[in-house]
Amino acid sequence: MFDSSKVSVDVIETPMTNNELKQIVLMYLLRLTLMTFFANLLRVQVHKGSDKEVDIGADKGAQSNVFKSLQSKIRNWKKCSTLAIFGLGLSSVTWADTLNIAVASNFSSVMPSIVKGFEAQTSHKVRVSYGSSGKIYAQIRHGAPFDVFLSADQDKPNRLIAESLAVRDSQFTYAQGQLALFAPRLTDESNTPKQIVMSQKFNKLAIANPKLAPYGAAAEQVIRALVQNGSLTEQIQTKLVTGENINQTYQYIASGNAELGFVALSQVTKQPSNTVWKIPMSLYLPIKQDAVIVESSHHLDAAKQFTDYLKAPSVKEVIEAHGYLSP
Repeated sequence: MFDSSKVSVDVIETPMTNNELKQIVLMYLLRLTLMTFFANLLRVQVHKGSDKEVDIGADKGAQSNVFKSLQSKIRNWKKCSTLAIFGLGLSSVTWADTLNIAVASNFSSVMPSIVKGFEAQTSHKVRVSYGSSGKIYAQIRHGAPFDVFLSADQDKPNRLIAESLAVRDSQFTYAQGQLALFAPRLTDESNTPKQIVMSQKFNKLAIANPKLAPYGAAAEQVIRALVQNGSLTEQIQTKLVTGENINQTYQYIASGNAELGFVALSQVTKQPSNTVWKIPMSLYLPIKQDAVIVESSHHLDAAKQFTDYLKAPSVKEVIEAHGYLSP
């Protein structure tokens, strides 16, 4: 027979999911309930042929070895239940949560590697949603169940903290983005992407929506800095194709709906060098990308583990390899 007095922490040292943990706790509670029930039956005995009740606990000589053993087992099961419910923080159990992380579209090429490493290092799972920073910000304001937000700027996290929608001390810069002009079809030895923009030898130029995407705002700054001519800027404006986010902007260029466009450098690191112009950082404001933990998260500990993981040197190397600068 299983001896509950020999239960040790070793039983719960290995990582388990929340469902597995709930099953263990329910097992403890069920056994405790049954033992308490039978103990109560033994405490009150009804004499045959009589309605008189006798409290066995009042007569020491009447306590049987069975009742004493049952009392001992109940005490042990209570200890085990208490350990399972309240003492897990002192054991080596790894809570397995599923994090919902909202990520700016420009970071989509990096996230799969980061998620894979995080899930391997912890028992947590990660679900990623991509979109423009502005759209994600609006979703969080309307109660979207995100745990962590990786923005493409600092403005949206700043605003969430000001509105008490993000954990105040959780904000940090995880990457600095770089802008590039991508022209896969128009460039040759005599024409660089920069020359094409200046000469306006194109029909459509793609940028991300400046009101939603920080890379779109940076693209507008570059156009103004390059042209420095009001009428010429207006002419370029008529040729713009606006993507909701930087991924859609890239698709416009890749599909041929726009001959060229401003994208994140991380999106074109593997493209031929003559089709990409890395925009000098003097032409646009730094694209510092900040992360925050969402205040309404139900998995704050796991969210903190993820943001700490983003700060690890090995993860920074992965981020830099995809065309970003270290903060």
